[in-house]
Order: sequence, then C-alpha cells, then structure tokens
Amino acid sequence: MLKRRTLPTLCILTIALTAGLTLAGCKKESQQTDFQMGEPAIATPLVYNVIQTTWRTQLGDLFKVRVPEHRFLLISLSATNNGGKPVAVPFFTLEGANSQEYRELQTGDGVDNWFGMLREIPPGETKAGSIVFDVPLASYRLRLTDGGEPGSERLVWVEIPLRIDSDTGVTAPPLPGQ
Repeated sequence: MLKRRTLPTLCILTIALTAGLTLAGCKKESQQTDFQMGEPAIATPLVYNVIQTTWRTQLGDLFKVRVPEHRFLLISLSATNNGGKPVAVPFFTLEGANSQEYRELQTGDGVDNWFGMLREIPPGETKAGSIVFDVPLASYRLRLTDGGEPGSERLVWVEIPLRIDSDTGVTAPPLPGQ
C-alpha cells in the first residue's frame, strides 16, 4: 500500500508527465515575418511578391499632372490567394523610422497598372499592379496582411530600401518650328 504522502506526489508527477508529452507532440512553427524585396512574403493564405520600387516627383501627363507633398513611391507587387475562399486585400501601409505610418494613396491617377480600389482575389488567382505612397525619401517597411479581420489579421513586412532611379518627369512637347 502506498503511503499517504506518496500518492499526491505520484498524481502530480503523472499530470506533469502527461502535460509534458502532450506539449512535446505540439511542434510550434516559427513563422517568418520580415522579408526582402523579390522573395515571397507569406501571410497565409496570401503570398506577396514585391517586385520593384520607383520614386517620382510627379505623376500623370502634361495636361493632368499630380504633384506630391513629398515624393511618390510606386511599389510593384503581386498577391496570390492560396486559400479556398476569396480574400479582400486592404490598402497598404508603409512604416518609417520612429514608427511613422504612411497610408497608401487611394487614387491611381497617373499610375500605370494601378493595383486598384477593389481588391478581392478569388482562390488560386493572382492580382498584380502598382501601389503608390506620398512619403519623404527614405527606407521603409511595407506592412502586408493575410486579409483577415482588422485587429486579428496576421501581418508580415517587406523591407523597402532607399534606391533612387533617375526620375522621368513630364516634358513639354516642342513648339512648332523648333
């Protein structure tokens, strides 16, 4: 017969051993949240790929020019829905130094292949295009979402390094006789 003190100790030991075995069977996946441009950024069920960035001092053509407060940053990307139901992709956010946030502009005037206003991606399909921000010249992190409900969505980030290209501005056509 077991002593009275041994029985509670044995029960505690059994419970601890059972809990330990249960936890050992649960393998926690380490999920990457920071990505570089050009590599797939996975926010299941969405897979993003940030392809290219371009800085502009203006957008549009000669008769309809858009001028930014700072500079326009155009980001070309694609989003693939690997899930089983449609996913709505909200407007994006850039994060700068000191946790500054910049919301994507909600109009694509002057942007070739704009990602668009309506962003529902059916299962197994990919949507590609350019998004635009009005931000100071700097490096940023693009915040991407899995398309879940605000506050419960899964977030990942893509590093957007500062890379300056020559700006192709709007030029006036030559005057007659020149």
